[in-house]
Amino acid sequence: MMVYRRLLSSYGKQYWWPGDSPFEVMVGAVLTQNTAWSNVERAILALKKAGVLDAQSIVNMTSKRLAGLIRPSGYFNIKAKRLKHFCLWYLENGGHASLKRWKTRHLRRSVLAVHGVGPETADDMLLYAFNRPVFVIDAYTRRIFVRLGLIVADQGYETMRAMFEAMLGPDTALYNEYHALLVKHGKDVCRSAPRCAHCCLVTHCTAGQYNTK
Repeated sequence: MMVYRRLLSSYGKQYWWPGDSPFEVMVGAVLTQNTAWSNVERAILALKKAGVLDAQSIVNMTSKRLAGLIRPSGYFNIKAKRLKHFCLWYLENGGHASLKRWKTRHLRRSVLAVHGVGPETADDMLLYAFNRPVFVIDAYTRRIFVRLGLIVADQGYETMRAMFEAMLGPDTALYNEYHALLVKHGKDVCRSAPRCAHCCLVTHCTAGQYNTK
């Protein structure tokens, strides 16, 4: 919890995930793969302006048109295919009103079976669209905790997720804020080339102390 407290003290609450509806959050989770969030916002805005930010419209439109609308998110042909697969699954299972009644384990297993949805994307959806206590492990989290010496670089996704959930307990609000803070820190300070002189965790980070000598 030391890491969380220091990040919260430095950055304040992040009010994540940006999105006007659970469905928009889920679309964002698919589109944010391998791109910056600013690009996702542009793609979502294009869907909104075209009046097609709903599952049925996405399923009905041609892949070419969908790819054109989400072009700002990068890998747009691949993501168009993934988004169509996701929306079809979403509709076949009754949409958010039905899915929100599913047990977390069943919901996670089902969404992971959708083409193009991996553990991080699925857990983004569960945490932010369904308010489930599932901790999201992303590249920022891995980088920060490897540098802090608290995990090894090749630690598996499920092992890390279980570690965080056991350490923190089932607290959706905490998971939400903690993940958002880690993203903030990873983007602004603990980058690939770290800005250790600006890091609120540097006194607890072996890598950081070495870089500031």
